Amino acid sequence: MIQAHVPRHILPVLVLAQFAGTSPWFAVNAVMPDLQRELGWANAAVGALTSSLQLGFIIGTLVFALLAIADRFSARRVFLICALASAACTVGAWAMVRNYEALMAWRFATGFFLAGIYPVGMKIAAQWYTKGLGGALGLLIGALVVGSASAHALRALGDALPWPTLMLGVASLAAAGGLLLFFATHDAPNVHAKVSTLQWRALASLWTDSRVRASVLGYFGHMWELYTMWVMVPLILATRLQGAALSWTAFLILGAGALGCAIGGWVAQRWGSARVAGVQLSLSGLCCLATPWMLGAGDAIFYAWLVLWGITVAGDSPQFSTLTARNAPPQAVGSVLTLTNSIGFAISIASILLFVSLSETVPLSSLLPWLAIGPALGLWALSPLLRDEFRPPPVRVSA
Repeated sequence: MIQAHVPRHILPVLVLAQFAGTSPWFAVNAVMPDLQRELGWANAAVGALTSSLQLGFIIGTLVFALLAIADRFSARRVFLICALASAACTVGAWAMVRNYEALMAWRFATGFFLAGIYPVGMKIAAQWYTKGLGGALGLLIGALVVGSASAHALRALGDALPWPTLMLGVASLAAAGGLLLFFATHDAPNVHAKVSTLQWRALASLWTDSRVRASVLGYFGHMWELYTMWVMVPLILATRLQGAALSWTAFLILGAGALGCAIGGWVAQRWGSARVAGVQLSLSGLCCLATPWMLGAGDAIFYAWLVLWGITVAGDSPQFSTLTARNAPPQAVGSVLTLTNSIGFAISIASILLFVSLSETVPLSSLLPWLAIGPALGLWALSPLLRDEFRPPPVRVSA
């Protein structure tokens, strides 16, 4: 259970701030159909702009991790500065949206500053919730999942809301998230003293510590599948739907991942994070393998399959972060989580580019089962932690 001394408002504030702070991630994607119609951009522009932001995030997380930003400075202050900076970059993108090269640069910068929001928010949660961290991160990352899915909801509302309103609204939301976290919370008690030097040995724990290595490699397998599945969902739905119906259904399927995060976090407090991650990783892998049969199934089975996939493909993420945060060196939790994010998102970009390019020539029924490679390798990597949780505690013999 979550320890009693944590003020009740901390978790709701963290969840709201994380959702608001990461909202610029999806701003341009949500308005791209309007921009394409108005400016005549090709479909490839969507992928290029998405990749630009992802690349900025990867570079940002790498820089933040190597410089130990989240461990050398106040995590709340880092979150605030990066939220305000990403909001400013979104305003810059709005102001120069008709200049494609400038827009690419603004999106790269937005991704860079998001590196000080997503992993730093997890570090703040880890500082407060030394117990019940799986439940806290379940809600925290669940908010990020809903934010990811919101691009489809915004796209469905595109006819009702002009794109400048959406972009400026997202910028305001990001700034509000940073201010909310900074002024509505305070530093957790008994926080490990900030480090004054770079933590190279702590970062190396990703490879040298068997428990950290197990959770990190499991997370990498999860990332091979996650974002590629999200990108492919509209293509899958396009076999049966179009227009606003497609966008709303995609929003519901991707947003269902928040249930996997929240319920998985609740169960993990009683069952263990490794077991919850292992079950969800197994189910999402089976969903990948079931693609050839599900694509031709009736509507009820087809949509149930996609909802189950949406729930499980994202639901294991908080538990991987929980395991990593618990086992990482205490003085470098923020840096280890940030470096893990950096490598994980690099893997996701490679997977997205590979599967999107192959989808032009390979049928989805033959292509999507190969996503199961990630869950399979992730389960193999996670096996030491699974064995630990399934191993019964030693029996104490009284004298």
